[in-house]
Amino acid sequence: MGILTFTINNVYSTQVLDHFQTPRNPGEIASPDATAEVENPACGDILKLTLKVAAGRITEARFKAKGCVAAIACGSALTELLIGRTLNEAQTLRRADVITALGSLPQASTHAAHLALDALSAALTQFPT
Repeated sequence: MGILTFTINNVYSTQVLDHFQTPRNPGEIASPDATAEVENPACGDILKLTLKVAAGRITEARFKAKGCVAAIACGSALTELLIGRTLNEAQTLRRADVITALGSLPQASTHAAHLALDALSAALTQFPT
């Protein structure tokens, strides 16, 4: 455990580890207004995002992830960024916003922020523009 903990703590920011160890909004919404599941074929990470919307604003966001530390942390951070935003505001979110919310991500883990934004993009296509 000591070597693994040392390695993880040196690779990931405190915020990434916090979102990984205590994810925000995990699970699925029972009757979502939008659902998207995306996979990164290169690494096998999978992220499922469910959204509830009222009056054009995201009122609830939940995620399920199978993958690395960064994939879980990015899913968690994304849900926090989404709740309370309008659909138009959600469309403006970028990979850098997720990374900033996590403090940072190692270059080798930025694919996880991409995965989260791909899930968001797929979910947002389910709403009329």
